[in-house]
Amino acid sequence: MSLTGTPFLYTTVVLAVVALILPLLLWSRTRGPRPLRVATRVLMLLFAQGTAVTLVFVLVNNQNNLYDNWADLFGTGNHVQQAADLGRDGTGGIAVKRLPKVKQTFTAASGPGMHAAGGVRVTQLKGRVSGVNAEVYVWLPPQYDEPAYRDKKFPVVELLPGYPGSAKAWFGSMKTHEQLLPLMRSGQVAPFILVAPRTNLLAGVDTGCANIPGQVNADTWLSIDVPKMVMDNFRAQPAPQGWAVAGYSAGAHCAVKLAVAHPERYRAAVSMSGYNDPIGERNSLAAQTPALRAENNPFLLLKKAAVPPPVALYASGESGDGYEAGMALESVAKAPTTVHVVFLPHSAGGHTMALWRPQVPTVFRWLTLQMGQSHARGTDHSLTGRAGSAHGKAGSPTGTAGTTGSAAGPAGTTPRSPSTGGSTRAALASGTASRAGAAQRP
Repeated sequence: MSLTGTPFLYTTVVLAVVALILPLLLWSRTRGPRPLRVATRVLMLLFAQGTAVTLVFVLVNNQNNLYDNWADLFGTGNHVQQAADLGRDGTGGIAVKRLPKVKQTFTAASGPGMHAAGGVRVTQLKGRVSGVNAEVYVWLPPQYDEPAYRDKKFPVVELLPGYPGSAKAWFGSMKTHEQLLPLMRSGQVAPFILVAPRTNLLAGVDTGCANIPGQVNADTWLSIDVPKMVMDNFRAQPAPQGWAVAGYSAGAHCAVKLAVAHPERYRAAVSMSGYNDPIGERNSLAAQTPALRAENNPFLLLKKAAVPPPVALYASGESGDGYEAGMALESVAKAPTTVHVVFLPHSAGGHTMALWRPQVPTVFRWLTLQMGQSHARGTDHSLTGRAGSAHGKAGSPTGTAGTTGSAAGPAGTTPRSPSTGGSTRAALASGTASRAGAAQRP
């Protein structure tokens, strides 16, 4: 029975109801010696508590898409077939553009929200360069199948969840495609292809979107194999002008890191409640050694870049959760790099879906402008034009105040906030936080 399926949810509801009724009916009717009666009553109480906890977990998991399946939950899943040393560029010397095209088989994705707004499709991709074998979810904009657009190529946004988190979260909990569908139809947002690849590749750890020989090549999976598959199977614009990456929490860290490290692959990146130092997530493989931390810290990558990357970065967050990381990036950014920082008040929702979900329309309007898609409908330029201008100058405070929208609804039980290891947010932003402190946290 699927962890996220409706049958399992209904089963837990029924068991919770039964567990509540049993003590009411049998508490005074138990027979036998006193120890047996006591044991029976204790078992009924434990059964009631266990089913209640299970029901709450299932509801929270379905709401926030934390775990896709039983393997993810119990830490037995492994989607890495091999992890060769692919070198600094992550290709291992392979001429990726010369690889033959591989047509993937797509099926309708299942789960909450997957059938809305035209439906999400899924495929199992075997990464020919990364050695990763995992699912990738794709949603096509409403214009994709319209006759007027049959010869047009579309911009792409890669969507990354937090940790733990499922790629489905962008379509389930975040309702991204449902929010964007009317905006794309009205021309307020460009018709982006949305691509959500699995990021939970190893059991019990966050890959930190890093390449670590012998363990995982998550960077190559996200920035080479997945884009190559999309280009092979859909009318997608080429990189970097036609590609962006967005994420929340740990996915936000990855989004910025990928764009800064690979400006030849991405034009823009969106970070919602992100961090710069990989140690912001204590289970990150990218925080194993000082060298790995430095290689995967976008703040340090920007600071040390001999040539500033031509990428546009959007960072939103509350004080103590994403805002300082964005300001740190802005402080070291040099043209043509641009950084747009948005401050969100604590009343907006905390480190939760309630904070990130309402930002989707604003974020995609920003992407529409940054990627030269300002005329989202009705002209050739809308789908093939050059990149537009950024909202602010590199290193300037332009756009650092205000919110991207009101947070809808109260904050519920959601993905946990990244561990800070007792370090200040300034240290996390600049890359000077202590790993020892993180290891001591529960």
